[in-house]
Amino acid sequence: MHCNGDLKFATLVARAEGMGADFVATGHYARVDLDPATGRYRLKRGADPAKDQSYFLFTLDQAQLAHAMFPVGELDKVTVREQARELGLDVADKPDSHEICFVADGDHAAFLERQAPMAGAGAIRDTAGAVVGTHEGVHRFTVGQRKGLGLSSPIPLYVVGIDATANSVIVGPKDALERTELTAGGVNWISGAAPEPGARVTARIRHRHREAVATIEPLGTGRVHVRFDEPQSAVAPGQAVVFYDGEVVVGGGWID
Repeated sequence: MHCNGDLKFATLVARAEGMGADFVATGHYARVDLDPATGRYRLKRGADPAKDQSYFLFTLDQAQLAHAMFPVGELDKVTVREQARELGLDVADKPDSHEICFVADGDHAAFLERQAPMAGAGAIRDTAGAVVGTHEGVHRFTVGQRKGLGLSSPIPLYVVGIDATANSVIVGPKDALERTELTAGGVNWISGAAPEPGARVTARIRHRHREAVATIEPLGTGRVHVRFDEPQSAVAPGQAVVFYDGEVVVGGGWID
């Protein structure tokens, strides 16, 4: 989830007034249009590259896009703030939010512990399987993490894997983070049809990740195999991988 709700919502209410009940307007920096060649809806990047939020919307389907509007998608944040001031909205100068908005204290691990049972303490292992330390719960770690490991080592160590079944965190050197391929499930193709095997795209494995050129092979039943031209660091299970063809979102899924 991504939030900067008050400013966007208030601006949208003012801009979308009279739009009618058949549409939902959101404050995401993204765009939607109708492809004249196919008659199908396209989800596109926001016009402002620094604020583009199309990554978060890859699960939308044709029926949803037909009733979606992104009124700030053609604007940059400076213009949104200017329009909010012109409309007399008291959130016009509210700072941007950068965290999950419903976790008030910013302690994500504690929030998860309150919501569901967690396995608790377990082993930190190196890539050979040897125990090199202990942890207080795998939900406190993510692939690529370096800080907070509590380990003494002659070389920097990173989280290179998480085995929730064994309640283990696996650490290794930075080069152990690199991957040239991944598979993903829960895949949604925006057009409603999977691309041809071997389709070339750019793929984003995190919101702020620099997109990488890749080849995708749909596997059927909502799955896809992705092969990168160049190794990518910190491919994290549970994160979304989203595919682009220029400014158009092709689709995406959940890395496993």
